[in-house]
Amino acid sequence: LGGLATPALADGQTEKFNLPPIDKEDRTRCVLQSSAMGQANGARSKLYDLRECVLTNKQAVGFDLAAAILSDGADFSGTNFQEAIFSKAYARNAKFDGVDFSNGVVDRVSFDGSSLKGAIFTNAVMSGTSFEGANVENADFTDSFMGDFDQRKLCKNPTLKGENPKTGQPTRASAGCGP
Repeated sequence: LGGLATPALADGQTEKFNLPPIDKEDRTRCVLQSSAMGQANGARSKLYDLRECVLTNKQAVGFDLAAAILSDGADFSGTNFQEAIFSKAYARNAKFDGVDFSNGVVDRVSFDGSSLKGAIFTNAVMSGTSFEGANVENADFTDSFMGDFDQRKLCKNPTLKGENPKTGQPTRASAGCGP
């Protein structure tokens, strides 16, 4: 490209990100808030950064968390994110055990290295979402939408096994993967 910078891509497949330092002085940082606009960062005066936050067993039904940073040891276990929007969220190396993403828009999200044991993705839109090195044991992907390429990659995940404890759905079959 003759010395020009390469474009920023939000495809869920980017290997390495350079994130800004965490603002540990902000005492309101670890609060789940929905955007009023439809793209989280568009309606906020600063980056929506929930790295290292512990927000377990919360109610966030219908929240817009698009473009949020939900990584680096953050824990959202047991939180209800039904009908929530996570487009272009960065959710690597975090804990989402038992989280319900049903009927949500979880597209172009990187869950690489995260724990999603027992998570529910029923009827969720998940195109361009990555689960590289993630633990998806006992997750439910029933009626979720993901592209063929994304599905093939998910089917290769060795933790794609078990049965969801809430829905009773077999994990591998719910993702449309063979035996």
